[in-house]
Amino acid sequence: MKDFNYWKKQHDSEKLSEFNSDSSGLLWLKTKSIARKGLIESFSKFAILVLTETSLTKQFPELFTKLSQDIEASHLLLNVFIRKVNQEQAASLDESKLESELYKLKNFDWGGDYQNALDKYLVSRYVKAIQSYDTLFSKFETEIHTAVQGYVLNSWYNHWSSILIEHIFKSHPAVLPTVGQIKSVDFFINNIPFDLKVTYLPEQYVKEKRKEKGFPVELTFLKKKAMEANIKFDKKAKPSDILYEIVEKMKDSGLSICTDALNQIKNERMAILKEAQSKPSILSKWLYENQGEMRFGSENRLFLVLVDSNDFANSWKLKRNLSLLKPTIKKYLDAIKTKRMEDWKISFNYKGKPDTFTALTDIIYVVK
Repeated sequence: MKDFNYWKKQHDSEKLSEFNSDSSGLLWLKTKSIARKGLIESFSKFAILVLTETSLTKQFPELFTKLSQDIEASHLLLNVFIRKVNQEQAASLDESKLESELYKLKNFDWGGDYQNALDKYLVSRYVKAIQSYDTLFSKFETEIHTAVQGYVLNSWYNHWSSILIEHIFKSHPAVLPTVGQIKSVDFFINNIPFDLKVTYLPEQYVKEKRKEKGFPVELTFLKKKAMEANIKFDKKAKPSDILYEIVEKMKDSGLSICTDALNQIKNERMAILKEAQSKPSILSKWLYENQGEMRFGSENRLFLVLVDSNDFANSWKLKRNLSLLKPTIKKYLDAIKTKRMEDWKISFNYKGKPDTFTALTDIIYVVK
């Protein structure tokens, strides 16, 4: 039988596909989930096991070795314990209060173009680019303050909204949670480990699909229509700001040419969304192949894609909309036993990596 070190090596090297079909590997992941100070002691008492090792790093392999003596019984034991601990953790979460706090965020603006790498952004844009102390200091009241504030607020929103969303999944009987953090695993469905990724319909994906379908570039199209409608806009602003200004002015104008232009953009976007909904593997493969290099992973992923069909830019607000999230997620999980996991298998390549990767993946669409 494959021992502790074998599975540790597989996990550390991110060769995770074998965990999908091997009961011993699955047991290793579940054991890792409780290999935390306090948890491992509680489980030992619960399972009436005596561990001779005292350090956590040595208790993990010792516990796994003991549990491996009867893998089937150990799975049942771990499942009961993990669900018990998850219920205790869930009871300490004031869902209603947290949801209210998240609704206090009015704008989702990172405050810079650093794409979540704030330290690199500050170093390249300010530390290494500015020689004058006075010039650098003056940036604190304007640019740096905005960048840091935006980063902190958005990170806070993403963290706690993700906690709420994970709680919805982990509370469902079809899902076995992890009670301690495991890299690349948030929970198990049908004894398959999955990492949950909450995202939106990517802007770059939409751009590529528009080109593929022969749709015009959105900004170019709207600039043309704005000029035809005699709507003025700041041509020197950033593309995102130009797009926002034109759209808002078109909404306010009441002109039929503007209404028709906005409806055309919406209909084209909805066509792209409906295709993605009908063929989830197309988007899931794209998401794997276009993930950030620093966060690259080939683990099984369950994507929760949030879309505000009236305004794609406001899709971030759906992360706190529990009245919409809960029934959609529940409906999906209620039917999970009828799904064939093998149908979820995809293969993908990643720029700069020679291997072809495989993973199990699916998408849950939450559309408002």
